Amino acid sequence: MYRQGDVLIVPVEQSAVPAAAAHLPRQPRDGRGRLVLALGEVTGHAHAVVGPGELLRESGPFGRAWLHLPEGGKVVHEEHAQIVLPSGWFRVVRQREYVPGAVRIVAD
Repeated sequence: MYRQGDVLIVPVEQSAVPAAAAHLPRQPRDGRGRLVLALGEVTGHAHAVVGPGELLRESGPFGRAWLHLPEGGKVVHEEHAQIVLPSGWFRVVRQREYVPGAVRIVAD
């Protein structure tokens, strides 16, 4: 497993990726050509992947996200050390927090 700030990246076997993921929208790259895993609402900084691949994400703040890196890649952020990822499939999980009466995504 890999963690950068409030983002957890878990390697998974291709067989563990649900067939429905093939029909999920491919997330576009940002202006710098990165796949943005999470955007900091407070700072504007991004946890993003550099390298060839695709990010498939269910809609909604708690939707599942799947990352496919056929050649590996790097996770970058303006305030964290980069993380080198091997090739393969990954499940991307955003950290959540409980506040009385609700569960929400952690604001970075």
